[in-house]
Amino acid sequence: MIEHGVPIAIPGEKLRAIVATLSLSPGTTVPVYDLLDELWGERPPRSAANSLQGHIARLRRTLVRQSGREEIRDFIRTFGSGYMLALPPEDIDATRFTSVVETAGRRVAHHPAEVIASLKHALAMWHGPALLDTGHGMICRTASARLEETRLIAQELLIDARLALGGHHETVPEIEQLLSRHPLRERFCEQLMIALYRSGRQADALNTYRRVRHRLAAELGLEPGPGMQNTLAEILRQESSLLQQAG
Repeated sequence: MIEHGVPIAIPGEKLRAIVATLSLSPGTTVPVYDLLDELWGERPPRSAANSLQGHIARLRRTLVRQSGREEIRDFIRTFGSGYMLALPPEDIDATRFTSVVETAGRRVAHHPAEVIASLKHALAMWHGPALLDTGHGMICRTASARLEETRLIAQELLIDARLALGGHHETVPEIEQLLSRHPLRERFCEQLMIALYRSGRQADALNTYRRVRHRLAAELGLEPGPGMQNTLAEILRQESSLLQQAG
């Protein structure tokens, strides 16, 4: 958590889980029962409600002590049915990141240079896995998976933008690395095939398709989806559209 540019370390997994859960719905009351479930699962102790109040009080003290600002305790507000993080959504990194990626998806075809700049800035916000050390509650784990998927989409869009501007040669190693980390992600395979083809490496592009197809069949029992199949067909036909770049 950062306040006025100063990082605030939140001690303890349960306090971090509270901050994360509230941050995922800024300006909205999170019911007490959701927080109890997030912190203790399906079998909370009898003292869970009182323990939650104690954790909230400790969290407020931590925020005040580390920031040196008494008013920061009001960021965590109590309502009859739960608690709320009293911050606008645009002050939350996860919300801003998701918004940038959604906008990039709409603009990448016509404004690739702007998309590259915005996505680089957004991806620079990441310093590790999403919602690290926030426990195993369903809210944080689901949000973590969603944010990680959005991060991959951001990387795909960034590659799309670079390819649109003719960056196929320098993009090949980056896509190869991404595909090695996510070997079943078909969009990375499509992008690598295109980058290789544009670099005059048609045989390597076809081998990439065969390798990913084999892995999909061996691990999931699936054939490649329409994206990979269409890219393969376009390469085999040597479609001129594969060489088109942004104007």
